[in-house]
Amino acid sequence: MNAIVKDVSASRLPTKVEIKNAEQLRSVIAAQVKEGEPVNLSLAFKDGETRSITLMPSLTETLLDLLRLISSGRGFRIMPVEAELTTQEAADLLNVSRPYLIKVLENGEIPFVTVGRHRRVRAEDLFAYKAKRDQDRSDALADLAAIDAEDDLI
Repeated sequence: MNAIVKDVSASRLPTKVEIKNAEQLRSVIAAQVKEGEPVNLSLAFKDGETRSITLMPSLTETLLDLLRLISSGRGFRIMPVEAELTTQEAADLLNVSRPYLIKVLENGEIPFVTVGRHRRVRAEDLFAYKAKRDQDRSDALADLAAIDAEDDLI
């Protein structure tokens, strides 16, 4: 499956009006959030009709994350976890060079498939690698901080 990616950050950043709208909507939704409970909203349409909508907690959190990005003026990327990415797309998401990513793939750190002569990486596998990499970095930093704290005591 080819990547179905909506990449707003590549085409443009949010306008001032979009930033303001996102902040307003984020404030409205956030004011209704109670930990672990669905959010119930009523939408009013121009013709006077109103409709109720219930957002489950996971959807509410995802929507709030998206609105935070927009309201801070940042772009974003949306992709299904089963998307297959080119090596350049995968490298861009990891913020590494394509040759570095190829070495990671060839070392077996991230699974991939070959389509003709081209490698494809599943977004889900890339996200798992990124989470592990970020956790390893965090653990190493915590270890260094602990060593530094021990040295200060001596």
